[in-house]
Amino acid sequence: MTARVRLLSKPGCHLCDDARAVIEAVCADVGATYDEVDITTAPGLSATYAEQIPVTFVDGIQHDYWRVDPSRLRAALA
Repeated sequence: MTARVRLLSKPGCHLCDDARAVIEAVCADVGATYDEVDITTAPGLSATYAEQIPVTFVDGIQHDYWRVDPSRLRAALA
């Protein structure tokens, strides 16, 4: 099973913690799955997204960065 939502994050990032909480709640409400990738373990991701994290993808397409709006995420998953 492939997760519909992917969160790019890094340790110690308070915005990542906020984004994770929103993603967990919305995914639980709509029955979607999510996964999380630590960009510090992937040099290519770190170079590309270091200034934008957290970055959220829905169905493989970049959806948001810095903050996750629950209504916008819910609509994307509908």
